[in-house]
Amino acid sequence: MEEDISIINSNTRNEKVRNFLVNNKNKIISTIVILIIILVGTYGFDSYKINKKKEISNKFNSTTLNHSESTKEITVRNLVEIINEQDPTYSPLSLYFIIDNKLISNQSEINSYFDSVIEKTSLDEEIKNLVIYKKALFNSDQAQESELLNILNPLINSKSVWKSHALYLMAEYFYTKDQKQKSKEFFNQIANLEDANPDIKLQAQKRLNRDLSD
Repeated sequence: MEEDISIINSNTRNEKVRNFLVNNKNKIISTIVILIIILVGTYGFDSYKINKKKEISNKFNSTTLNHSESTKEITVRNLVEIINEQDPTYSPLSLYFIIDNKLISNQSEINSYFDSVIEKTSLDEEIKNLVIYKKALFNSDQAQESELLNILNPLINSKSVWKSHALYLMAEYFYTKDQKQKSKEFFNQIANLEDANPDIKLQAQKRLNRDLSD
């Protein structure tokens, strides 16, 4: 008797499963198709990103290796194209290469590329902070006080590893402008900063003791 009941229960379960599959056949097929599309799409997108990265890398390497005075225009065009690709590795490197080799003399144009890298490129936080610091450094000879502070404030008001560098840049900026009190205030901030870069902190303390002591 118990065996018969077990067989009936098993048949009932099987019948329910069959009915469920029949009644929901279209939904099940649709779900499977969607999952396959998602998997194929994800794999395809990952492959695209890898190939795109390799393409940008090859373009950067060939451009910088083949750079000469006679290829300057091609070098600039290729590097600007890489900047506009918003690649987290090669966009900043392309901008640095342009600056280091003085390939573009227009400061506003260079600043526009800095802004593109900082605002549009997906960078790690400290890499982004480094680009901000380099922008400030690039502008420090000609910028007004308010302009330089505006660039560096994101670092000065943060806990970034580049904070002490930003403070030092402002301190030296004011020192060269013969604004000793303002310079001293920034050097003191470095001296009192617990996690300041050790070399920067040492230079700040030397400057305070040697040139700005009361």
